[in-house]
Amino acid sequence: MKYAMRSLLLALGIVGAMLVRCGAEESASLKLNVQVDKPGITVSPTLYGIFFEEINLAGDGGLYAELLRNRSFEETDKLDYWTLVKTGKAEGDIVVDRANPMSEKNPRSLRLNVKEVGDGSVGVANDGYWGIPVQEGEVYDFSIAARASDGFNGPLTVRLESQDGTKVYAEDSISALTPEWKTFKIALTAKATDWKARLVVSISQKGSVYLDMVSLFPRKTWKGRANGLRTDLAEKLVGLQPSFVRFPGGCWVEGEIMANATRWKKTIGDVSDRWSQWNIWQYYSTNGLGFHEYLQLCEDLGAEPLFVFNCGMAHQNHIAMDQMSEFVQDALDAIEYANGPADSRWGAVRAKAGHPVPFNLKFVEIGNENGGGLYNERYKLFYDAIKAKYPTMRTVACDWSGRPTSRPIDLIDEHYYYEPEFFINNAHRYDTYDRKGPKIYVGEYAVTKNCGNGNLRGAIGEAAFMTGMERNSDIVEMASYAPLFANVEYKRWNPNLIYFDNHRNYGTPSYYAQKLFSENRGDVIVPATLEAGETKPETKKGAVGVGTWMTKSEYKDVKVVKGDEVLYDGASSKEQAKAWKFGKGEWKFADGALRQSDNGEERFATVGNKDWSDYTLTLKARKISGSEGFLVLFHVQSEDTFVWWNIGGWGNSRDSIEVTTKGSRSVLGGAVDSKVEDNRWYDLKVEVSGTKIRCFIDGKLVHDVEYPRSEPLHAVAGLSKDRSELILKVVNSTFAKQTAKLNLNGAPKLASEAKTVVLTSEKGEDENSLDNPKRVAPVESVTTGVGATFTHEFPANSVTIFRVKIK
Repeated sequence: MKYAMRSLLLALGIVGAMLVRCGAEESASLKLNVQVDKPGITVSPTLYGIFFEEINLAGDGGLYAELLRNRSFEETDKLDYWTLVKTGKAEGDIVVDRANPMSEKNPRSLRLNVKEVGDGSVGVANDGYWGIPVQEGEVYDFSIAARASDGFNGPLTVRLESQDGTKVYAEDSISALTPEWKTFKIALTAKATDWKARLVVSISQKGSVYLDMVSLFPRKTWKGRANGLRTDLAEKLVGLQPSFVRFPGGCWVEGEIMANATRWKKTIGDVSDRWSQWNIWQYYSTNGLGFHEYLQLCEDLGAEPLFVFNCGMAHQNHIAMDQMSEFVQDALDAIEYANGPADSRWGAVRAKAGHPVPFNLKFVEIGNENGGGLYNERYKLFYDAIKAKYPTMRTVACDWSGRPTSRPIDLIDEHYYYEPEFFINNAHRYDTYDRKGPKIYVGEYAVTKNCGNGNLRGAIGEAAFMTGMERNSDIVEMASYAPLFANVEYKRWNPNLIYFDNHRNYGTPSYYAQKLFSENRGDVIVPATLEAGETKPETKKGAVGVGTWMTKSEYKDVKVVKGDEVLYDGASSKEQAKAWKFGKGEWKFADGALRQSDNGEERFATVGNKDWSDYTLTLKARKISGSEGFLVLFHVQSEDTFVWWNIGGWGNSRDSIEVTTKGSRSVLGGAVDSKVEDNRWYDLKVEVSGTKIRCFIDGKLVHDVEYPRSEPLHAVAGLSKDRSELILKVVNSTFAKQTAKLNLNGAPKLASEAKTVVLTSEKGEDENSLDNPKRVAPVESVTTGVGATFTHEFPANSVTIFRVKIK
């Protein structure tokens, strides 16, 4: 994923952010009709998955069970997260050493020098990730690579102790050190519980000791695997029942520059030989959780792996086309590592790592959030090479600044980050999607505005959207919420699905929405339609305006007409400046035009009455200089509630209509490619009528959209594979309870009761926390009186699941 603003501004679709909330009063006129005897599309078996990215210390300090931080001293020369510990009258120091490294790929080690001992000791301490969690009776596997100066052979004392060193929870020693590197392993059993302990390695005699790859793992990792995963967090993933796992990330894959872009070959083999990689999210990763471990995770979860590889593009630079062969070969080698026989070059490396049987990788993604001409030509390279060697491999393309056109697309990766109303009003986005186009992978989506740290309202918005994805899973083949994990001590994105500290975790309401949809997915869709009665759409009103974004432009001949009535005519006005209201920017009338001469963002000026409706706005616009194009405003109610037509947005590449309500911005309808030329006058026209909007450039229609009508309930229904059970999911996205009559038509005979699960809470703003992890969580019950027709009350802001047996 890109940084928040970039992600928030790109998503395409219909938004109803300006609509009045539906369901202010209880409605008894709702009818939900389910046609049980009309099975339709088969639900995609890979519909609901998860997206893992190394962000927010999701891997290191999270899912990856290593308890020490900077274990190989590779982060900097300052020995980050290691401190000198002295007792008694002992004296010594610690420094980073680069002479005679244990691994040429990781050249740093720690040198511990003891100058005076007396009755004390000198050592180094590591607190892990905000304290090392130790629990009474549990075993912790410690390993260390060490060598000593001539004449010193140990011992090294290893302790798990309290932060102040007054309590020792486990202790052992290591002897027989030599001048050559040697790895030692011991087991430490904790005598007490302390969630904020530390590890200390010390010596009690003069000399120098060199340390590297200092590691501490709980014996109880998930599945009992060495170099394994934290059990409670892995079990949290099991609860989601993911059908696929996308890894190892989004922006993490790209890197800020190519020098720190992800390279899978540097993440396999012995952990001491893996590179410590600077993360775009501002920390180092050990890559202990590497390519092999990700594939193993997928296998253990019973999920399809979806590997994302760098396509030669980072945020700030890229690889030249004549140097791309290395990256293309990397992609082919990754597939061979995952799928090749044990006697192939890379299959043999996998077999040596303990997995002779192929992992059966079926999906790869070419880059992450890459677009434009650079991506288009690189997409062709990878697509051709992969399809030539692995013709059945499904490739995923990025939908970023336009889809690639150089080669066909198996799946296209769409990303959405918006407020709850965007997702609610996009529940039908895929109903009319072109079935001749590529399959869709909604690779990243989440409510990221007006959602606190992940509240119920956000989950409801996502759930409404998910009903549409499931109903249309003939075209939406895969979907995954993002991001997955966040350490509460280091959150670089908000919100996230699962939060944790060093020993606890909780799922947000969105986690439970994802879980409910995944474990209650039907196999075959049946029609579920809502009858909500006739509602008259609200006519949209507001003044007009013009603006710029990082661009200098000018406008003239601004005219607003309603039927035969002229509401404003700038061409004939002698006192134009008095009619206009100017916001930020440098605005000036010159030569009959209104010019904006500042390169800042969101510069605009308005004119007219907020009660204006059903009008046509015409004007001429010319770009003087800058990175984008024009902003044409209408339906302006205030400085933070308006609509603008963004021409040449996104770096002068896209054209869309954006709705801003109290500062929250979303896109209405789709976006089209556009590029505004400098020093050329364009004729622009906007027609607004009721809830409809039409936009023209030089007489050509480029947008014809309408505000959607809100629905109080969103539903999707499906049958189990053997047709023995109806699964009905209903989302009440309003702020009031809704009573509906449910008609389950066409079933031979239904059970009189249904297993029912409800996700809701007292307020939409309610969240979970480490101290109250299930404040918002599903509640199971049994609904009686079920039949062909029955009435049910759906709580405000709720997800309700019915499972009804068909006899």
